[in-house]
Amino acid sequence: MVAAAGTTNVTPRKTGEVVNGFALRREEYVKEIGSVTRLWVHQRTGTELMSVSNDDENKTFGVVLRTPPNDSTGVPHILEHSVLCGSEKYPVKEPFVELIKCSLNTFLNAFTYPDKTCYPVASCNERDFYNLVDVYMDAVFHPTLTPDTLAQEGHHLELDKKGDDVSIKGVVYNEMKGAYSSSDRVLAELSQRMLFPDTTYGVESGGHPRDIPDLTWEQFKGFYDQYYHPSNARMWFYGDEAEEMRLAKANSFLKDFNRLEVKSAVGLQKPWSAPKSFDFTYDAGSGPDLSKKYMATVNWLLNPPVDQIDPAELLTLSVTNHILLSMSASPLRKALTDSQLGEDVVGGGLETDLRQMTFSVGLKGMTEDSVEKMEKLVFEVFNDVKENGFPKGLIDASLNTIEFRLRENNTGSFPKGLSLMLRAMTTWLHDADPLLPLKFETAVANLRSRLERNEPVFQECVSKYILDNPHRASVVLKPDPEFSKKEDAAEAERITKATSGFSDSDYERVISETQRLKAQQAAHDDPADLAKIPTLTKADLDKKVKTVSYDRHDDKGVTILHHPLNTSGVVYVDMTLDMSHVPTELLPLMSLFSGALTELGTTKQDFVSLQQSIGAETGGLRASTLVSQMWATDGNGPAVAKMTVRGKGMVSQVPALFDLIGEVLMDVDINNKERVRQLLIEERAGIESGIAGSGHSVAGGRLGAMFRTTMWADEQMGGVDFLKAVRKLIDRVENNWDSVVADLRTIQQLVVSREGMMVNITTTGSDFPTVKPSLASFLDRLPEKAAGQKASWIINPTLLPRANEGLIVPSAVNYVGKAANLYDLGFKLKGGHSLASKHLGTSYLWDTVRVQGGAYGGFCRLDTKTGMFMYLSYRDPNVTGTLKGYDGAPDFLANINLSEDDMTKSIIGMIGALDSYQLPDSKGFGSALRFLLGETDERRQQRRDEVLGANVKDFRELGEALQAVREQGTVVVVGGEDALKKANDEGLGLNLETIV
Repeated sequence: MVAAAGTTNVTPRKTGEVVNGFALRREEYVKEIGSVTRLWVHQRTGTELMSVSNDDENKTFGVVLRTPPNDSTGVPHILEHSVLCGSEKYPVKEPFVELIKCSLNTFLNAFTYPDKTCYPVASCNERDFYNLVDVYMDAVFHPTLTPDTLAQEGHHLELDKKGDDVSIKGVVYNEMKGAYSSSDRVLAELSQRMLFPDTTYGVESGGHPRDIPDLTWEQFKGFYDQYYHPSNARMWFYGDEAEEMRLAKANSFLKDFNRLEVKSAVGLQKPWSAPKSFDFTYDAGSGPDLSKKYMATVNWLLNPPVDQIDPAELLTLSVTNHILLSMSASPLRKALTDSQLGEDVVGGGLETDLRQMTFSVGLKGMTEDSVEKMEKLVFEVFNDVKENGFPKGLIDASLNTIEFRLRENNTGSFPKGLSLMLRAMTTWLHDADPLLPLKFETAVANLRSRLERNEPVFQECVSKYILDNPHRASVVLKPDPEFSKKEDAAEAERITKATSGFSDSDYERVISETQRLKAQQAAHDDPADLAKIPTLTKADLDKKVKTVSYDRHDDKGVTILHHPLNTSGVVYVDMTLDMSHVPTELLPLMSLFSGALTELGTTKQDFVSLQQSIGAETGGLRASTLVSQMWATDGNGPAVAKMTVRGKGMVSQVPALFDLIGEVLMDVDINNKERVRQLLIEERAGIESGIAGSGHSVAGGRLGAMFRTTMWADEQMGGVDFLKAVRKLIDRVENNWDSVVADLRTIQQLVVSREGMMVNITTTGSDFPTVKPSLASFLDRLPEKAAGQKASWIINPTLLPRANEGLIVPSAVNYVGKAANLYDLGFKLKGGHSLASKHLGTSYLWDTVRVQGGAYGGFCRLDTKTGMFMYLSYRDPNVTGTLKGYDGAPDFLANINLSEDDMTKSIIGMIGALDSYQLPDSKGFGSALRFLLGETDERRQQRRDEVLGANVKDFRELGEALQAVREQGTVVVVGGEDALKKANDEGLGLNLETIV
């Protein structure tokens, strides 16, 4: 398995020793994470600090406060936003945004949980890291909170001029209106809350739109004063920097505080003696048959709490959950999907982030009479497990998968240190051992030993936590076609109540307050205050682009790359097979084909056995589509269309990994009607429920498809057009199955061959020779040539008609996009323009769309490869107002004046984005993609040089280009029907279409 990382030398210490105001309470080497861990306690305040020392250059810091709310006004969530809006040491409007502009951070954000608020940062540059720590510590412990902060981030009444309608605005208010537009999110939130009627988990920590306007300044400030104190804080440092620096930095902020008794413990929910049921309504859109849109879960509260449960018992619960739900072959998931009672499984299974764990499962896309049948089926599965246990193949697959993930500890772009902090918090937050969640060796050995003794491990687990547990809540969401109108009416009633009895002078006061707040939001920070934000200099930046070396050779017409990186015994395999022969009409099925390769089974084993084999014999296997274009100076490089197959495993698992890849490619059981139908229904349900939460991606996909063939292809395989195609495919499966089989067979013949294929292996250099024989045997199995000609869409430009669109979905907020292609408009792009685009997003658009407009996000994207420039907003209460904001961007850039320091800060932020931290597998795969798309290191270096040498002229040049976007850009808006119709009444001219 994966070896532990190396460990940095740390100064020897004795328990009780005091360093920089902290006394050492405990020291332990945790081999599972290859780190020396020390728990320190600040003598003056009692703050606990976990210092995790190792050789990871991606240094991580976090300060976590226990913040249990007692209502759903969203006070902890609004505070999470607000403390980052200026502090005593850094009195600018938003130090957080300034750090985004001018740091090399690998992570910079904040989280609100039901019981805690986290402020984490990460960076590979030590000086930059401590700059981030300094700003965040000052923000948490010395924020400049004012009633205006609450108004901006939380809620306020807004009225621009007499005669207009009064509205409620606020960043979190609109964020949560967007969150409550997601039916899956609503069901999950209610499923949790109903289990905890008597504790903090029974309220909405993020804030419910109906309750947020009730939050007063006194409650807001009082919550901060109660919980934002060092005595209620836990601090986390992780990485390769010196421990003494960590303690010194923390002490510099804590030394002026005194210990305070903070009552923030999360209470326990008393167990029920009998189950309970709850019914709610939700907005399911305006589809033709809402009677099939019921959603329901059955939910259990599990005891003992996570801070009291034995780690081996918790691992057993986790494995039980994985066996039951985490694979499509899992017995509970399979029973629910096979039942045809609904469209897709919901619920999430085991939840361990709360003090008391929960288990939740259910279905969406049901009829009313299916709800009771679903719950009955869930109990049938659990009773079967109690009587018969699980098949050995499922146990082996799940246990191997979980153990592999624990040892690999691959967190992708998410810092490992932050992932470990969040794991530690599950116990540490509740005053238990923070290291218990980080250790797994003993628990794994214990579970394996019990299984070898044939103990009824999983039978006992299901009996104890599920079947013999009366603390159960059944939650049903019923579709209500009038739901959105009722919510609008309720909001109007809130405004009426707030303005009841208003005189003319009261309305004038609201107008004045609105104007004053907007003027304050639009005002520029004092340059002297901005200069206080700590930053690096150009001298701190690497002038050379980061490269990843590889070896290349060809075998049987296949390009083979080897990236010799230290992967601690794991072999990462990435394959790209040519799909440029797939014709237009088969692109939607191409998406299904790739995703279904590991879901359909093969002619050698059904899909249950296949998933067991993948789980037990590899570290994972998946396939997907990749469409992009080659780099070209005019942004019109040829299209590249590939199906990617990515797998991983230990060196000893490589033969099995290649055997399974060959099996799913060559022997996939295409003639499996029921599985294809199920997969399509799940795909449809997932897209329909996901649009309301990712409308910016939907709008961006539609816009891109109007300008570039590759983006058009992505739209056919994953966008709105794909959703429409899936709906038709479901009908074809039912009424013309043979034609579907024939098309899938054609795709297999067009894609699965060595023609145009590339294989990338990322593994330690000494392990590569052991991979070669299995790779060679695998390639021998594949046909030499594909069975067709290049598709017409690859050769000739194929686009969506260019038109302004309004896509109607059940949503209380909007996602506003506007785009054009700058290459097509005659502009030549370079690195300095990317810098200008990034600055535009973190300054003008942030202020205009988010701060002043009340949207949760407003940003822009410039792709110098394709020439696409897009404005996009996220969870936005506006449409035409946001578009007016976009149209002001050219003037902002045309008149911009940046000092040398401002330009340097922007350059630092851009270099940080270019040099994002990557784990070995991502380095290897990213390098392989650059090879595939013709993005040479020379081209990357040229772009870097252009960024490092950028000046104000580049900003103004982009401003000139955006004038053409203002005049000729195309608009796509995803949002609620009333908002889009109102926008058209205001002259926008959207072609309206109901999507969900």
